[in-house]
Amino acid sequence: MEFPAAITNLPKAPTGIRGLDDITGGGLPRGRTTLICGGAGCGKTLLAFETLVRGAALYGEPGLFVSFEESPADLRMNVANLAIDVANLEQRGLLLLEQISLEQGEIAEVGEYDLEGLFIRLGLLIDRIGAQRIVLDTIETLFSAFGNQSILRGELQRLFRWLRQRGLTAIITAERSGQGLSRFGIEEFVADCVILLDYRITEHVLTRYARIVKYRGSSHGVNEYPFTIGPHGITMLPITSFTLRYPVSAERISSGFPDLDHLLDGGGYYRGSTILVSGPTGSGKTSLGASFVAAACARGEPAIFFAFEESADQIVRNLRSIGIDLQQWRDRGLLQIISSRPSLAGLETHLITLLEAVEQSGARAVVIDPITGFHTISRPVDITTMLFRLFDGLKSLGVTTLATSLTNAGADPAQSEVNISSLVDTWIVLRNHETNGERNRSLLVLKSRGMRHSNQVRELVMDAHGLRLVEIYAAGETVLIGAARIAEQERLRHEQELHEREAIQRQRRYALQQRLLALQIEALQAELAALDDEMNAAADLSEARARAQIQSRLATSRYRDSTQEGSDGR
Repeated sequence: MEFPAAITNLPKAPTGIRGLDDITGGGLPRGRTTLICGGAGCGKTLLAFETLVRGAALYGEPGLFVSFEESPADLRMNVANLAIDVANLEQRGLLLLEQISLEQGEIAEVGEYDLEGLFIRLGLLIDRIGAQRIVLDTIETLFSAFGNQSILRGELQRLFRWLRQRGLTAIITAERSGQGLSRFGIEEFVADCVILLDYRITEHVLTRYARIVKYRGSSHGVNEYPFTIGPHGITMLPITSFTLRYPVSAERISSGFPDLDHLLDGGGYYRGSTILVSGPTGSGKTSLGASFVAAACARGEPAIFFAFEESADQIVRNLRSIGIDLQQWRDRGLLQIISSRPSLAGLETHLITLLEAVEQSGARAVVIDPITGFHTISRPVDITTMLFRLFDGLKSLGVTTLATSLTNAGADPAQSEVNISSLVDTWIVLRNHETNGERNRSLLVLKSRGMRHSNQVRELVMDAHGLRLVEIYAAGETVLIGAARIAEQERLRHEQELHEREAIQRQRRYALQQRLLALQIEALQAELAALDDEMNAAADLSEARARAQIQSRLATSRYRDSTQEGSDGR
């Protein structure tokens, strides 16, 4: 989230700490005093020190750290895990660590006692490196001998005024006591910016929080913000640090399961989307997640598998049984499997840790298996809030995320136990079916935004060759899967064979009948031809007879004519 800009042109000194500069609108007030207060163990010294060294390393501002309790050697050892070369900064004159020991007897409230001697000593140290930032840790030690509140307040104001006159960006740490922000209850009124650090233990899990109590001349975040202390120092995540203004891609990427891609309009998931796979134990949730990250690695994209139930080696071993080899991608550095128990840290720590790991690795595909594991450490409403921020954060990084959710046996898998159904883009529901003395699995794409996905339920089969989906058979209102499906397929196959045999027999009978009819037609045609010949012969005979009769009559007529002529001549 972009926090509103300061209401004045107040100069800011960036801390270099992720999240803190967002909350403060750009950093701490430059040339003014910031008070960091809180109880023991909440991270005051580390926050002050990290602000100092990052100011030197990242922005070239020399810093002076003055401790009234710890020695420079102890400080170097305490911050050795910050991944910052403190010794190098000291050698370059960008950092100076100094301890000023104040014995109780050296501070006496007598007459007009003041801090002039301390100012002289601090001035020499500041001038030695040209310090622009200074940390005083902790102020209680300096003023522990003061009992007169008016003198105490006056000297505090004088100290803060002296630091401001020197143009120093000052950070002062103070122990919290009782209900007040600091032990004396005065420091917070004098400081220009006050940051309160705190921690709470919920379900035996500790979570640290920071809150900007006041910030003169500048707007700032007003909520409590969780932060972690890790190998790279402090990471602070604003509660409202992610908005709905993340990039949207039309690119489709494979789920690693071709049959499932076919149900998803033939293309797989949208890149940068969030996928929820819910179902009971043993329904195949982890297998779908493993297929997804394996496909990403096969494309050359780095991926992370966050596991909250199994170790990395156990996951690799188990998935080999269905033909998924994750170890090859781990060996190539494309896949990280990060396993931990949810009870290892609080929700906010998990949130920051997950986002930080993804950002540092550049992962494009992430699996969280399962998100319901957080039920052991917090309330459902808090889990839902955290997951909303987590998924929004991953989307803002362009990461495609697949999360698995465990549903209780007998419960409707289409009911999301963590109430994030409105957040996810694709929701895949897995079910177990126990019939005929066996258990089988089914898969349904309940929703997938932006695509025409299948609404059919398919049986999910897992074997040594991998995952595959097969048609589910229905006998009336009964769904047949597993052995019942196989028996039904065998019955239908047998019926098909019978139909094919009957068809062949019908074809043969037809061919035989056709040949018989052809022979009959041929005989009839021959008989007809004979009749034609007979009729033609009869016609020819009749015609010959007629001609003969005509010839006979003509011959008779000629004979008679010749006889008549002979008689007349006598």
